[in-house]
Amino acid sequence: MRRAFTAALLELAERDRRILLLTADLGFMVLEPFRDRFPERFFNVGVAEQNMVGMATGLAEAGFLPYTYSIAPFAVLRPHEFIRNGPILHRLPVRIVGVGGGFEYGPNGLSHFGLEDVSAMRTQPGITIVAPADRQQAREAILKTWQLPGPVYYRLGKGDRATVPGLDGRFELGRAETLGDGTQALIIAMGPIALEAVAAMEALAARGICCTTMIVSTLNPAPLEDLTRALSHFPVAVTVEAHYVAGGLGSLVCEAVAEGGLRCRVARCGVAVVPRGEIGSQDYLERLYGIGKDAVMETVVRALRLVA
Repeated sequence: MRRAFTAALLELAERDRRILLLTADLGFMVLEPFRDRFPERFFNVGVAEQNMVGMATGLAEAGFLPYTYSIAPFAVLRPHEFIRNGPILHRLPVRIVGVGGGFEYGPNGLSHFGLEDVSAMRTQPGITIVAPADRQQAREAILKTWQLPGPVYYRLGKGDRATVPGLDGRFELGRAETLGDGTQALIIAMGPIALEAVAAMEALAARGICCTTMIVSTLNPAPLEDLTRALSHFPVAVTVEAHYVAGGLGSLVCEAVAEGGLRCRVARCGVAVVPRGEIGSQDYLERLYGIGKDAVMETVVRALRLVA
C-alpha cells in the first residue's frame, strides 16, 4: 500500500499546493517520487515523531494539509499526547500515516509490532481511522478522505502486490464491504489480514461451511449500520485483526452486538497475549499468535459447534 499511498498523494499534490509530506526518517524507496517532484513540500524530520506531529499541527493551523509518515507504533504511540493535544483537540487536518501494523515488521523485533495503534486512536472520537485491506482500497481511501476537516489516521500495510479477491478497491467512509453470500457464519476482517479471512472463507466452503466475509476499513466513523444489519442475520461472527483483541475490531463488533441487543455469538481472532520475544516473518508470527487462515477456520468451526 505504501506506493499506492505515494502515487495517490502525488496526484492530489498536483491539484492542491497545501499538501505537504513529513517523514520520521522512513519511507526510503517509497517516498522519493514525492520528494523529487515537490522538494520544497517534503520534510525529513529525523527520528523525532513527536516533533513531526508538532510541526504538522503548526502547519495545519497555518492552512496546510500535512501528512506524517512512520511505522505504525512510531506514528501513533510515541507521539500520542501530541496527536491528542494538537490535531484532535484543535480539529486540525493532520493526516497520520502508520505503515506496517500487526507483524508486518516482524523481523525488526517487538518494538516494531503494531498491535495497539487502533485501540489508542479509537478512544479519541475526534479522529477518523481508516485501515484499508489492500493497495486498491488504500488508493480509494486516500482520494475520498483527503479533504476531511479534522485529523485522519491511515493504517496502511507494507505490501503493494496482493489484492483481496472481489473487493475491487471499493471504499466508502463509515461503510463496510461484503464478500460472499454464505449464511452459517460471518467473518469480519480489518486491514491486510482480510486476505487470510477470505482464504479461510474459501477453504471452509470446500468443507461445506458457507460463510460471508465483511471487510471493515473504517473504524471511526464505525460502520455500525452495516454491522448491525449483517450481525442480525448470523448465529456466529468471527473477527480477524492483526492487533490485540482489546480495543480494535473485535471490541467494535462486540459493542455493536451488545448495544444492538443482537443474539449473534462473537469469537475474536487477534493477538491475546504479550509477544514473548520471538521474531520472524509476518506469516510465521501470524500463525504463532493465531490470526492466520488456519486459526480463523478453527475459530469458525469451534464457534458453530457452540451454537449447534
